[in-house]
Amino acid sequence: MKLAVLGAGAWGTAITISLAPRHAITLWARDARHAEEITAARSNERYLPGFSLPPAVAVTSRIEIALTDVELVLVATPTAGLGEVLPHIGARGIPVVWLCKGFDAASTWLPHQIARRELPPQLPRAVLSGPSFAQEVAQGLPTALTLASEDFGFAERIARELHHDRLRIYSADDVVGIEVAGAVKNVIAIAAGISDGLGLGYNARAALITRGLAEITRLGLKLGGRLETFMGLAGVGDLVLTCTGELSRNRNVGLGLAQGMTLPSILGSLGHVAEGVHTARVASRLARELAVEMPITQAVCRVMDENAAPRVAVQELLARDPKPEQC
Repeated sequence: MKLAVLGAGAWGTAITISLAPRHAITLWARDARHAEEITAARSNERYLPGFSLPPAVAVTSRIEIALTDVELVLVATPTAGLGEVLPHIGARGIPVVWLCKGFDAASTWLPHQIARRELPPQLPRAVLSGPSFAQEVAQGLPTALTLASEDFGFAERIARELHHDRLRIYSADDVVGIEVAGAVKNVIAIAAGISDGLGLGYNARAALITRGLAEITRLGLKLGGRLETFMGLAGVGDLVLTCTGELSRNRNVGLGLAQGMTLPSILGSLGHVAEGVHTARVASRLARELAVEMPITQAVCRVMDENAAPRVAVQELLARDPKPEQC
């Protein structure tokens, strides 16, 4: 297939490298200077240093060139940039898959809701998500993802097209569940980073992951997702990776908070988007509006936005009244 990958961050670059042996790909960078840097170096030293782009990959900052004669678009921008690029895709009638994870901060919408506003209703669309550090995908290490669409036939077809021996792709039709899981796991990863940064041990981390999964599931079910999705790759799989992996940006946010760093200084040092910061605020807001219990998420917000001491926030979580586990 001829593909366009929109978004030359770490993930857009990694998926380009992974798929290039089987597909003709144009990688679009929003910033013209960044596109020139990638073209000159044949690598993305700004966001994914050390990995060469295959020779056949074209790079451009002109979206109209990126979308010329392509059969499928993969959108790897942050969620905040999705609304900007989708109208260009919709105007050309190109099927689209988005790879971003998170809520829109202003509207609290998930990506599929943004797509519903910006795309023609008949245009095939899907979300690709799951446990996937960009660096490992670019290295060619084995990775498994889930591609979900309300049109299950489209999901099956595109999963077959993108699947290869180092990138196993499953198909599904629970778009809402996939998106909620991919968004809120980043919040729990911040909490896990705080726990690890405070030296609370593996037991505490395991408890946070497990009870974090309960929070993700409660919110996801309330928004229309299905239980089995949260037990799969895009649910528990991505959650475990993001909470434990050294490459996790959101876990590193939590580690910085535990060390007493300010949130702006942490985000400045990352050089990448940490979606969990915005998602925590949106998820906490939705939890209040929908009467969904999300104490870990709300504790993360208190540490980030209300200057609550991380150790005090953890103690408050531990001091909550005992209750049946399946709640």
